[in-house]
Amino acid sequence: MKKATFILLTLISFQVSAQKIIQRDPIIEQLVSEVNADSLKSHINKLVSFGTRHTLSTTTEPKRGIGAARNWVLSRFQEFAKQSEGRMTAKIDSWILKPDGKRVDKDQDMGNVMGILKGTDPNDDRIFLVSGHIDSRVSNVMNRESDAPGANDDGSGTATVIELARVMAKAKFSATIIFLVVSGEEQGLLGADYLAQKALDEKWNIEAIMNNDIVGSNNSHDTRIIDNTRVRIFSEGLPAFELDKKAGSIRSLGQENDGKARQLARYAKEVGERYVDNLEVVMVYRNDRFLRGGDHTPFVNRGFAAVRVTEMNENFEHQHQDLRTEKGIKYGDFPEFMDFEYLRKNTAMNLATLSNLAKAPATVQNLTIDTKNLTNSTTLFWQTPKSGKVKGYYVLIRETYQPFWQKKIFTTKNGINLPYSKDHYFFAVQAVGEDGNESLPVLPKVGM
Repeated sequence: MKKATFILLTLISFQVSAQKIIQRDPIIEQLVSEVNADSLKSHINKLVSFGTRHTLSTTTEPKRGIGAARNWVLSRFQEFAKQSEGRMTAKIDSWILKPDGKRVDKDQDMGNVMGILKGTDPNDDRIFLVSGHIDSRVSNVMNRESDAPGANDDGSGTATVIELARVMAKAKFSATIIFLVVSGEEQGLLGADYLAQKALDEKWNIEAIMNNDIVGSNNSHDTRIIDNTRVRIFSEGLPAFELDKKAGSIRSLGQENDGKARQLARYAKEVGERYVDNLEVVMVYRNDRFLRGGDHTPFVNRGFAAVRVTEMNENFEHQHQDLRTEKGIKYGDFPEFMDFEYLRKNTAMNLATLSNLAKAPATVQNLTIDTKNLTNSTTLFWQTPKSGKVKGYYVLIRETYQPFWQKKIFTTKNGINLPYSKDHYFFAVQAVGEDGNESLPVLPKVGM
């Protein structure tokens, strides 16, 4: 047998054995099983009970308006924190919003509710963030008085965050997880923009943001398609942040489809489908939908890896609608139009992704692809992560025209030579922890 053939067969065997060890982490599997449809429904019903959660609604009444709703979410986080052995804290990060001549016409007390579950490794400064927006609206975006139930938009995302905090508060993760409920989305992504700038100014090491917005309904209003087996993840392919400085390198390496958000979306698809039965994570190669926006975008625009999770088929009869009945159609964003089992699966997908990331080591450092010689093979080198106990590494491989990683090869070394041409394939490396949890993939830079 020729040497090259032997090497290839050895790698194929290595690849197969690597695939066999990609199993469900029993800790994550247990956490996933604790996500509960009835619990999610109770969160939604409580949010709806505040009448309206419009950004400019009252902040002083005890049972109505966005202020009362924020205080209730804070109380939930504080209650869950009691399970965390002191690792979780909760607060409302407040500021005063000034009129902008657009969708804000008066000074308004603003606040993002944050539950911060501190990581157990003092050397690990990574942050993983999951968000939903608490504010709601009817047809007129300035109408702060009428009831706006906001059960699905975005009670579903807020309930997802609350349920994740409930289940995950008692668990231990190396990195920090922030459960974030933002205000002001409907008035212009205001709460997310405020926090994204704060994170940039204070140099938070946010590795991933999962933004959940409209994730609890299974049908569309026009095609009448009913589907509770698929959920969409929108992700940016090119970096919106400092693209002019990075364009040359992206073009030379052909990495137009490999921005940080796109890598996070691929990761969520693989891990989410690993843990959640009867759910397909559908990647959409856009930052967001036409004519709409989401709270991930202010983070994307500042260079963070952020994606939007949203239901497969939206029903616009139950979004941004005055409450009414016309021609036999009941308009309004009510809980009765939601599928709580579907919401459970989407919440569990978030949990699996966040848990796997926060349990994994940090990403590898200084990954380099050797391009100094004309060869039909590929040599990669990297350095160990800054934090986390590493069992080994996965080298990911895909053909340049393929959307997903096709091969996954395990090694315990900090470098590898592969019988795959660097001209024909994309490569990435993940650090693998002692429990088999994988970090986000890192793509190589060119080494001369």
